Amino acid sequence: MIDPHAPAPPGTPPPWGAPAPLPVRPGTGRFLVLACVFVCAACGLVYELELVAIASYLIGDSVTQASVVLSVMVFAMGVGSLAAKRLRWHAAAGFAAVEAVLALIGGCSAMALYAVFAWTGGWGGLWAAGPRCLLVAFSLAIGLLIGAEVPLLMELIQRIRRQDAGGAVADLFAADYVGALVGGLAFPFLLLPFLGQLTGTLLTGTVNVVAGGALVLGLFRRDLSGRTRWILLVANVTVLGLLAAAAVLVDDFERAARHAVYGADVRVALQTDVQEIVLTGGTHGRPLDLFLDGRLRVGGRDERRYHEALVHPAMTGPHARVLILGGGDGMAAREVLRHPGVDRVDIVELDAGLVRLARHDRALAALNGYAYDDPHVHVFTADAFHWLREAPRSGYAGSSGYAGSSGSSGYDVVIADLPDPGITASTKLYSQEFYGLVRRALAPGGRLVVHAGPVQARPHAFWTVAATMRAAGLATTSYRVLGQDAGFTPGPDRSAGESRAPHDWGFILATAGSRGPPLRLPADGPRLRTLTEGGLERDALKTPAAGLPPPSTLVHPRY
Repeated sequence: MIDPHAPAPPGTPPPWGAPAPLPVRPGTGRFLVLACVFVCAACGLVYELELVAIASYLIGDSVTQASVVLSVMVFAMGVGSLAAKRLRWHAAAGFAAVEAVLALIGGCSAMALYAVFAWTGGWGGLWAAGPRCLLVAFSLAIGLLIGAEVPLLMELIQRIRRQDAGGAVADLFAADYVGALVGGLAFPFLLLPFLGQLTGTLLTGTVNVVAGGALVLGLFRRDLSGRTRWILLVANVTVLGLLAAAAVLVDDFERAARHAVYGADVRVALQTDVQEIVLTGGTHGRPLDLFLDGRLRVGGRDERRYHEALVHPAMTGPHARVLILGGGDGMAAREVLRHPGVDRVDIVELDAGLVRLARHDRALAALNGYAYDDPHVHVFTADAFHWLREAPRSGYAGSSGYAGSSGSSGYDVVIADLPDPGITASTKLYSQEFYGLVRRALAPGGRLVVHAGPVQARPHAFWTVAATMRAAGLATTSYRVLGQDAGFTPGPDRSAGESRAPHDWGFILATAGSRGPPLRLPADGPRLRTLTEGGLERDALKTPAAGLPPPSTLVHPRY
């Protein structure tokens, strides 16, 4: 659907004299140039999304990483467009060179970021910022090269048949935007799930260099000298060889990088639809550690202190019906099932792959006490926010005994064993709206307990959780417990940087009403290994003298 355009008005003469001698008709040549624009735009957007995705996984805080990548890249695209003006006299050779360099840098960017994170991320000092600096460098370099594409392609399409600038720009941008749409959809739905980030970007680089090289060496070869053709051919073949070699070695590279991050004791590593799961240890007397997307979720040396402190204070009082939000590893369910009088435990976990692993992996199942084999336990694979929102109108109400605000039934205990509030993806699970839904799910006198992150390392985030729960109409009691293993960063979730603060876990116990629930252990509860009532009283936290920060909401997150 490319409309013919009127000849360009007289003005500044182009850098070329006569139309290019093409091996095809001009109409076919224009179509091939626009097809190359389409492919290059798709590849460029894949590079952008790949940088955002891998930076969010390695560094955290997806909002910040997306802002850095997109803003730096858009700025660099403007600079690249200006710089490309110097190449317009040699548009064909310049475009081929730009595409070869872009394919190499963009295709290898994910591997380079992962390598720096894996092998230098633990050095500390200036090296701690290595992944962030490399992210900015790649965003800048890729943006410069993408920005240079359109001016050079404009010269090439005008080289075929000169037309008015407005029409040429409209054709180029139409192909560019449609290509960006295809690349943006291909990354999350095809490349990421079927090939992974490393192989997906290597394949994108391969497509990029083939498209650029084929256009120039095939369509505009008569514009190039014999020496230039050979140089471009060798350069493109070299880039293809490097990308192919990286693709062949990508599995070995990934294993080596994973061992550098997690240690040599990696026993299970799998990518589910939700996250990457890694298990280390768990055999021959070695403690089992569970990592989710690179963050330590269960530390075998210290997990019992965390889970006993999370579960047992909330079990003081009626506890026949218990809801666990998150907790797919089964550890919280293990502690709940130690109490007599538990009739039903509902677990709402987003990742079915984690539940399968916790059920069938021998070491992990043994650590969670084979909780998933207990007939009292029922699992729902769903996002906790949406599950709570839909529960009163769905079959969940009838099957679990929860009738929401329209009836007297509800959960006696709700345990929020969720990712750290400092992680962008979990911000909605620490919002005022979320706690309003939890309050609706509680039975009269029911109790909610929330893991709110480390107190000493991130006090503002912890007290923001408390303020948000109070804004939802819950009365709170705050406490913490100290971790014993100094080798772990604070809390069950590993942040991007180490902290010198004590390794602790902060919790908030709440109920609907005007007074916070008492901080004590059930008189008829099981014998605990790490928690005592006296220790709980010592670890109770008072509201800061300066007061609580503003609450967090869906439209104004404050973590």
